[in-house]
Amino acid sequence: MNAVPDPAPATQPRTAAVAAANATAASFAALTDSLDYLDAAGIEQVRQAYRFADEAHLGQLRNSGEPYITHPIAVATQCAVWKLDAQALMAALLHDAMEDCGVTKADLIDRFGAPVAELVDGLTKLDRLQFHTREENQAESFRKMLLAMARDVRVILVKLADRTHNMRTLSGVPRSKWGRIASETLEIYAPIAHRLGLNQTYRELQDLAFRHLHPWRYATLSKAVDKSRNRRRDLVQRVQAEVDAAFSRIGMQVRLAGREKTLYAIYQKMDLKHLSFAQVTDIYGFRVIVPTVTDCYTALGVLHQMYKPVPGKFKDHIAIAKLNGYQSLHTTLVGPSGVNIEFQMRTEEMHVVAEAGVAAHWLYKAQDGEGTSAERLGTKWLQSLLDIQNETRDAAEFWDHVKVDLFPDAVYVFTPKSQIMALPRGATVVDFAYAIHSDVGDHTTAAKINNELAPLRTELRNGDVVEVITAPVSTPNPAWLGFVRTGRARSKIRHYLKTLAHTESEGLGEKLLTQAIRAEGLEQLPPVDAQTQPLWDKLLRFTGNRSHSELLTDLGLGKRIAGIVAKRLMVLMAEHGHRPNALLMTRERYSAHEALSLGVVTLDGSENASVQYAPCCRPVPGDSIVGYLGRGEGLVLHRAHCSVAKRLQHKDSERFIAVDWSDEPTRLFETGVLVTIANGKGVLARVAADLANSEADITHVDMGDEAALDTTDLRLIVAVRDHAHLETALRNLRRTPAVIRAARITPQA
Repeated sequence: MNAVPDPAPATQPRTAAVAAANATAASFAALTDSLDYLDAAGIEQVRQAYRFADEAHLGQLRNSGEPYITHPIAVATQCAVWKLDAQALMAALLHDAMEDCGVTKADLIDRFGAPVAELVDGLTKLDRLQFHTREENQAESFRKMLLAMARDVRVILVKLADRTHNMRTLSGVPRSKWGRIASETLEIYAPIAHRLGLNQTYRELQDLAFRHLHPWRYATLSKAVDKSRNRRRDLVQRVQAEVDAAFSRIGMQVRLAGREKTLYAIYQKMDLKHLSFAQVTDIYGFRVIVPTVTDCYTALGVLHQMYKPVPGKFKDHIAIAKLNGYQSLHTTLVGPSGVNIEFQMRTEEMHVVAEAGVAAHWLYKAQDGEGTSAERLGTKWLQSLLDIQNETRDAAEFWDHVKVDLFPDAVYVFTPKSQIMALPRGATVVDFAYAIHSDVGDHTTAAKINNELAPLRTELRNGDVVEVITAPVSTPNPAWLGFVRTGRARSKIRHYLKTLAHTESEGLGEKLLTQAIRAEGLEQLPPVDAQTQPLWDKLLRFTGNRSHSELLTDLGLGKRIAGIVAKRLMVLMAEHGHRPNALLMTRERYSAHEALSLGVVTLDGSENASVQYAPCCRPVPGDSIVGYLGRGEGLVLHRAHCSVAKRLQHKDSERFIAVDWSDEPTRLFETGVLVTIANGKGVLARVAADLANSEADITHVDMGDEAALDTTDLRLIVAVRDHAHLETALRNLRRTPAVIRAARITPQA
């Protein structure tokens, strides 16, 4: 009787084969074949980094069961394909050592030097820090990655190689994580790859993300493309033969390569344009690679003589390169059987830049001392990220500024001197101004597009000639933030407004503290000099401020009460032998309003950001007013009888100060007017004309939804010089036959 055979011998060879394959993938030999462009010293440095990483990751396995070291080796191999230098390959091998193995930056500096340690540190995630949300963590990690990239572009190249290998092996990760990782790849990493001109990586990341985000759609589309490929094989071969013969006849050397649209690109086109698969006609194409730039245009002529071009489908990206440095001539031709086929003409160097982008810098470094166009364009964009970071400290805000610049759609416009500038699609005149220089943006007052005056919010179109008109007195307008498109413009405007607000708040704070100290019997504030520095230091310790300037700014913003600070300052001065002036104290304290604790602040409208005019009652010169020092809002002005102000006074009276108007206000002031009119033809025009005759400007009109009724309420915001000017305008309105009632809007109690 035969015994049941032991299953072990059958599985043993299979287990042994897997172990052998893993051992091969985990060995340095897996990387050696890709390093032939390095010298012996460089290869030895990479070998040392491999040994260190292998030891650090010993015993760690990937989700697939492979030794963890196979991942750093795969990342380094991809970097070697881009011909990165030895330091970048060492960083690729060590990129997870700090995060996963407890290796410190100091350890890496000692072993491999500061440059390699800096690269690894730039790649390390911020797992040790605590964040409130995943989005904040992502924004912070992304920000660190971009900043490291702006200092050294190799960081992002290693990061993209890391993400590419992770996407290739995503099937080994739990399926519940596929959606998040694939979406992140589509939203962050693929656009960065495209922005840096890494076309092959960009295409692969998109397809891998599509496969894991929509597996069923990917499989269906893949089958459809396979069937189409088989059906059109004869057609493609025929076109290739005809094109080869045409170039042979004129004796031009060309290299013809087929190009197939990626599955994700096909899916996007079907989705955006609501097409069926059969309606997508440009799945196949050819790249014609020629020796010189002139040959590109010659090749274009040869092809146009063979097949009819499709109107509007010619693009010259050689004369005007894309933002990421990409250059080629594109044309779509009607081939045999009426099938549209796209051809791209480029030189060998253009081809390398098209496929490798910024990474092509390493391939052409020896021949091109100044760097390729791709490298220069890439560096320019990276520098703009550093500029944004210098003025933006919040991670989420930084991501908002930057992500809009990642996406490739661009418009090309001209300066008056015919210099070409590339801007993101949707960019406005203000974006253009800041792209030229921050000083031009800050002082922009008007613009001409194609020699005609245009609003600053006008979106630019391809081929526009833009002239910016500046004035020394012009400053950024907060309203610009509502329409600017580029991160650079937005960050510059915000930076200017924040700086202005603090400067003006400091001036207001000094005025408030001076008047408060007069109420304590001192003529003026002690100067800030060597003799009085100990006195100010004690006051700053009391208030918790770091500097004299910060204290005054806090007073202006309402974060500190001037009266309390003044009392403490007088105590400190008394310790130094100063005595208050009793007569001054009596005059200042009792000449002010009895319910208010400080002296009167005089306002003329020039205070800008440090003083706000309450939208509930909209005071104008001539109104009796009070000032409320809101916490962090600065000084808010209300009319004295405003119901909102009265409620605030009841619960927060110590924050109110006496304010009065200057004899000569410097500008117009807005206030609300309610006009009840009898509906009829041209009534609104007559109301507007009457206000214009009164020299009052209408800045806003709200008619509500009552147009069909016999009477309608118009809520207007008008700009007037003072209370008397407002009353004159209202009297003129009441004389208009169609006006039933005209009165100023006051807040309800």
